[in-house]
Amino acid sequence: MSEDNHPPDGLCPYDRLHIYYLSGCARTADQAMGPDFIGNWVEDGFSFLFFSQSADDRVAQVTAGQPELVLLDRYTMGYEEWLGEIPTPFDIGSFTVSPPWVSVNRLLLPGFGARHIVLDPGVVFGTGTHPTTRDCLELMEAVLPPRGVERVLDLGCGTGLLSLAAARLRCRNILAVDFNALAVETTWRNVLLNGLDHRILPVRGLAEEMVNMKADLLIANIHFDVMVKILNEPGFLEKPYFILSGLLRTQARAVEAMLADLPVTLLEIRSQTGVWHSFLGKSRGAIDFI
Repeated sequence: MSEDNHPPDGLCPYDRLHIYYLSGCARTADQAMGPDFIGNWVEDGFSFLFFSQSADDRVAQVTAGQPELVLLDRYTMGYEEWLGEIPTPFDIGSFTVSPPWVSVNRLLLPGFGARHIVLDPGVVFGTGTHPTTRDCLELMEAVLPPRGVERVLDLGCGTGLLSLAAARLRCRNILAVDFNALAVETTWRNVLLNGLDHRILPVRGLAEEMVNMKADLLIANIHFDVMVKILNEPGFLEKPYFILSGLLRTQARAVEAMLADLPVTLLEIRSQTGVWHSFLGKSRGAIDFI
């Protein structure tokens, strides 16, 4: 949904979600899906088609054109029921994050030099309120110098929030990676909403393969099984600094044990209520840019 289609200030455009659950990988890019089409979530051989209005006829056209698809179920629910919350403006550190359907007066942002990020999560999880995301934002502010750095690699970008934050912190080239095509589309939409397409490039790819791209800072707020693959790639040690997050207690212990066997130094370990954990570290021999 484009910014022009957003309703009056303060009203979320995704009031009710109409979700079609199909077996098979639906192809929608070449279809006329209509203005109320929100996105196509494809994962593990299944597809979820999201609409803001009932779309039985269009889904029937999709399945007719792709005989391998089978409509398994249909759900109707409120946006908050799917996402877990209705996005509203919030502050963390020097950042103010707000959805595009809520106006924010930049002159009233808290504190001198506050950084505004417009974020439309659509149906992708990652509004910025999760403890691990907040940790990543705070650690980025702590580690990045005032001038930013040349390259940042954001693995598991989701809605693109951490990439947007890196750009607001004056980082010049950010590669935002996610294997989920809808996440990449959502990140791209948010990049355009913030006018940062000259700094951020969203791409679809496997984190364990993209980790070998050159970067000054690696950010990975990602599933544990993918994190293990990242740490085993030679490209991980080529990053001067890294932020690892999205880890539950037992998972964090396993990652910390893996890091203990690598030539890295942990600068900070964070624990939110003893449940979620994040690491800030640097490769030994890396030149300090803090």
